[in-house]
Amino acid sequence: MIKNPEVLKKLEDNLIRGEGNLSFEKTAKLFASMWNEGVRLGVLPPKEPLEGIEVDIRIAKVLNSCLKRPSPG
Repeated sequence: MIKNPEVLKKLEDNLIRGEGNLSFEKTAKLFASMWNEGVRLGVLPPKEPLEGIEVDIRIAKVLNSCLKRPSPG
């Protein structure tokens, strides 16, 4: 549930315009707020933290291999 949609809209607008480079402090505060919201909703922390880790590892391997290859051109 979004408690303040105006703040979310402003954040989205700033990010879309390229003005949304967040400092470490703002990023940490945003992460903490999102984590706390997940805890309040009962979806965090996960009951099985390693559930689905195999899929995450495969995706990471694919993405990392893409970063190591030079782009054609």
